[in-house]
Amino acid sequence: MTAPGKAILHSLAQEMRLNAAAFIVTIYGDVVAPRGGVLWTGTLIDLCAGVGINESLVRTAVSRLVAADRLEGERIGRRSYYRLRRSALAEFLQAADLLYGPDRPARGWQILHAPDLRPEDARRQRMGHMGGPVFLRPDRGQAPPEGALVFHAEAMSHATPLSAFWDLTALRDGYARFMALFDRLTPDRLSGAEALTARLLLVHAYRFVLLRDPRLPPEHLPADWNAPEARALFCRLYLALTPAAESHVAATCEGADGPLPATTEASEQRRHALISAT
Repeated sequence: MTAPGKAILHSLAQEMRLNAAAFIVTIYGDVVAPRGGVLWTGTLIDLCAGVGINESLVRTAVSRLVAADRLEGERIGRRSYYRLRRSALAEFLQAADLLYGPDRPARGWQILHAPDLRPEDARRQRMGHMGGPVFLRPDRGQAPPEGALVFHAEAMSHATPLSAFWDLTALRDGYARFMALFDRLTPDRLSGAEALTARLLLVHAYRFVLLRDPRLPPEHLPADWNAPEARALFCRLYLALTPAAESHVAATCEGADGPLPATTEASEQRRHALISAT
């Protein structure tokens, strides 16, 4: 690693207070899923070492992800490999679509009467809580929770303060923190290994905020809403880091069939979608 690159990446990792299992999910989502979904444990240990997560923490986190049906292991010779479980694939694809795909405007609203839905589960599904068992979210064709009664509204009056049903202050602070962390990153000064580590940290930090964002229509957002600015920074840095990062993937990352490719059709689709968004 270069001295300036090592210092900035160490600082980012320290400030982000990484959870090993969550960071491994980011690795699989960004690097492994578009390249077949299988990774050698040795590669995973090396990637995590780049952000200060030691081998013992990696092995513990992998065991927990296996128990949670996110990963499954296999041995080939003396080596262990882990692949994404089929049951987790839909979740990974949904997250990838949010991170790398084009923005898809909502087709109105879903108002849900869901007596069995807990408020914390509703928040995970990016719903606003209107009171009692009634919840709200932009309609992007999501399947309703089991037992919920769903009403569809094509539009809501702009005068209706719908943003009050979400904690947008926490999200705005999250986007602001993301930008404060990564505004200082200079991709052209990083080695290949540093570029890959930086891209993983970038995706990890942005994912943490984006996956909690209900993505309300612009007319229902506060004037100082900063998500578009954060999105622009994510796209710019991701694209700038990608050439060196993907060269390093091809040079050092291994799956069950040997070295992972630098690019695939899926990784190129992600890159082109981000270019279109800039």
